[in-house]
Amino acid sequence: MKIALTIVLLACTEAFNPGVTQSRSSMIAPLEATKTRRDIIGAALVGSVAFVSTSASAERAPLPTYLTEPTDEFKANEEKAMAFKREQLKIKTQFNKVLERFTTQSKTGEEFEKDINDLQDLVIATRGLPLGIKKEELFKIIRRKKSVGPWPTKVEYAYQELIREIAYQQNPNNDKDESNPL
Repeated sequence: MKIALTIVLLACTEAFNPGVTQSRSSMIAPLEATKTRRDIIGAALVGSVAFVSTSASAERAPLPTYLTEPTDEFKANEEKAMAFKREQLKIKTQFNKVLERFTTQSKTGEEFEKDINDLQDLVIATRGLPLGIKKEELFKIIRRKKSVGPWPTKVEYAYQELIREIAYQQNPNNDKDESNPL
């Protein structure tokens, strides 16, 4: 392989080297010089093909064989993942019921406050939002309802508490820095 690489490099350097130095009076015709360079470039091409063929046929480590059957560990992990997804779907249906009630049935400030508090209780119980419900989407739904009708102060307080609770559940900072009094 090293020999093929050396041949290729020598052929490439010869292609751009005029070869034998000649005096101006005895220079070869330009057509013959081009022919000579073409021959040298052709030799370089042959050398590079030889290099590629020797490197391709060199002995390599055998490719790893893949498993045909899943392992028991894999099956156990897949079962845990499916159980988690089923649980998340149940939680998501609870969230969707409350959101549906909030958007379609609730008309008064007390109903809005109750629905937002129910959402906050679900966030606390499930330690965050379930898969499939995004924080921004939830806030858009609530703000859309806020823009349509009356939005009392108590409802705004409940909404702000929901925002803080979701932020806390997504990033609970339980590390207490006792050396810092603030």
